[in-house]
Amino acid sequence: MTLNLRHYSLLALVAFLLALPGRMMLPPLDRDEPRYMEASEQMLLSHNFIDVRFQDKPRYLQPAGIYWLEAASTSATEKLFGPSILRKTWPYRIPSLLAATIIVPMTAWIGATLFGGTTGLMAAGLLMVSTLFVAESHMATIDTVLLLDILSIEAALLRAFMDRLKNRPTPLRVAVAYWLALGVGLMLKGPVVFIPGFGTPLALWLMERDRSWWTRLRPRWGWLIMLAVVIPWCLAIEIISGGDFFARAVGRNFLGKVAHGQEAHGLPPGFHLLVFGLAFWPGSLFAVLAIPSIWQNRKLPQVRFLLSWIVPHWLVFELIATKLPHYVLPTYPAIAILAAAGLMAWPSYSAPRWAKILFGLYGVLWALIGLVLCLGGSVTLYKLEHSFSLSGLLALGGSLPLLLCSIFMLMKQQRRQAAFCAMGAAVIAHAGLFLGIIPQLQTIRLSPRIAELFEDVRPCTNSILVSSSYSEPSLVFLVGPDTQLIGPAEAADYLHAHSQCSLALIDRKDEIRFRNRLLKYGLEVVEYGRVQGVNYSNGHHLDLGLFAPR
Repeated sequence: MTLNLRHYSLLALVAFLLALPGRMMLPPLDRDEPRYMEASEQMLLSHNFIDVRFQDKPRYLQPAGIYWLEAASTSATEKLFGPSILRKTWPYRIPSLLAATIIVPMTAWIGATLFGGTTGLMAAGLLMVSTLFVAESHMATIDTVLLLDILSIEAALLRAFMDRLKNRPTPLRVAVAYWLALGVGLMLKGPVVFIPGFGTPLALWLMERDRSWWTRLRPRWGWLIMLAVVIPWCLAIEIISGGDFFARAVGRNFLGKVAHGQEAHGLPPGFHLLVFGLAFWPGSLFAVLAIPSIWQNRKLPQVRFLLSWIVPHWLVFELIATKLPHYVLPTYPAIAILAAAGLMAWPSYSAPRWAKILFGLYGVLWALIGLVLCLGGSVTLYKLEHSFSLSGLLALGGSLPLLLCSIFMLMKQQRRQAAFCAMGAAVIAHAGLFLGIIPQLQTIRLSPRIAELFEDVRPCTNSILVSSSYSEPSLVFLVGPDTQLIGPAEAADYLHAHSQCSLALIDRKDEIRFRNRLLKYGLEVVEYGRVQGVNYSNGHHLDLGLFAPR
């Protein structure tokens, strides 16, 4: 089967539609997403597109590329919907949505180039429904956009590699695209992009002892294109920050993650392998089952290329101290292609008895993960809210039978049919989660509920919220960059100094200190409402009161 523009366009449309559910209703997710959104908003409000900031602090983690994209998408929607859109989450998520839309057909193209059209379609499907890809494509973080950039790098490398195999010239535009993508990657995430960008050709050279194809990418002058993309901003931020950006971004953030775990994310090697079963579900089992076929075909140039894509990146992030699941996301398209080749392009190879036992055990784990994904949303909703969601129950009713069908097909050794059923189960389960479960989890939606209460009772248009017991970035994004995150005694001091327009958010356990400090000023406060719930970032139960001076 040969894929054409119609196939790729249809894939892009399907990816776009699957990434839409719940996008406008979802509150800020994770701690990183609201930091990206707030920094992008402040960039728009301040018209400072060089120095990235979160409130009054510099955000020197990576260059400004992702903030430019989010600021651009939000600015475009602001012209249509007005300034109130700056407090909505969905405009900042547009770059991730568009990136996901392009990633899926690009994966299909790479798979089709290597193993044929049916393999490319299967690979695109496995990636499109994988848990981590779906989650990241719904958030306004850097990872989906970075994946698109790395996929572009690998696509250019693949074209040069295949041109060498077919003894045909590599067009100049391929080399320009490669170095341009490296430059864009530097603007997105800094030197991290060199791991796949240079790791893949280096691994291929080590395996083949032939680097002649590398010259097809014009390395003698191509690096000038890469530098032309990133140097102007680097010079500007060096001047503005007085060298502080590179000291923090490279010295502390990038190199610091190598030496020790940052933000309590230090874990031993093997973490990414351990969470792979969930992160790439449902494709994780089919990737594992493809291992014998991959080994049998390891000398094929196509397999060498994909392994050179996966192994260096995976090893680096297993060895560094700081570990988060999305660090190995750039390897998932290559893994999806190998898994798809095992299903569609290669015959099944017999594995030793011990391997069959291990595959069986992994299959049980895979089935349990699937059951959790199908059932977990409804169970969580009932446990936290003591209610059920109709759309969540419909999703459960659709996904669970498909999962059971997939398990049955696996037991009958019908892997292709099992993969199709599992992919269908994943689509329905994800739709139910984003449409019917997460929007109704009021217990953990503390920041949106606080923002609504604050908006209802604020005494002035420029009122400032002082929060001493709840300091999540999502609160800053939803309430405003002037939000004060300080202790209860300092909150009382601030309320005394700005008694006309300020409100204080205080947890029940901190009220005594807050009120005792207010007594020193002879100041009394009125409680305008309470918000109770769980801070999902740390699991703490909070009983927050909103106070203002009488």
